[in-house]
Amino acid sequence: MGVSDFVHLHVHSDYSLLDGAAKIKDLISRAKELGMPALALTDHGNMFGALRFEQQCHKAGINPLVGCEFYAAGRSRHERKGTGEGNKYYQLVLVAKNVEGYCNLMMLNSLSFTEGMYYKPRIDEELIRKYSGGLVCLSACIAGQLPQLLLSGKDQEAEELVLSYRSIFGAENYYIELQDHGIE
Repeated sequence: MGVSDFVHLHVHSDYSLLDGAAKIKDLISRAKELGMPALALTDHGNMFGALRFEQQCHKAGINPLVGCEFYAAGRSRHERKGTGEGNKYYQLVLVAKNVEGYCNLMMLNSLSFTEGMYYKPRIDEELIRKYSGGLVCLSACIAGQLPQLLLSGKDQEAEELVLSYRSIFGAENYYIELQDHGIE
């Protein structure tokens, strides 16, 4: 696989407060320089940069993949407490693969702020099931539920979670992220 075959699917810009520092134009410029045909934008808990990102990608001849790294409540978005393990939320990356998916991203993003706000704008399994059409799901970074279960030695629960997401999104639309950041 050459560089031109690779596409980043989990990317934060400076719209990811306290986590991303890259400006959208710089991300697109670097992707263009490396010959990447597409680039995703999956900022934390918001889609504030989506329009600018899409416009600038099209101008540069790069296929924009619009997404969001959502905060998912451990149980219900209506609960104002953390999980039994103390997490207030887990992270989950969703990327639109078509117009239906983009509309579902917007709905999830809006509902996360209007119904799920607890430290962060959160969604839950009920909303994920209802608005899963047209979306690709990534298990997220170390702050995702799957990595947290694996780190806790809860392999059976981790496998059940994977099967659940595969049933929601379809096996062809659920991916487990691998990141090499030097963390064991």
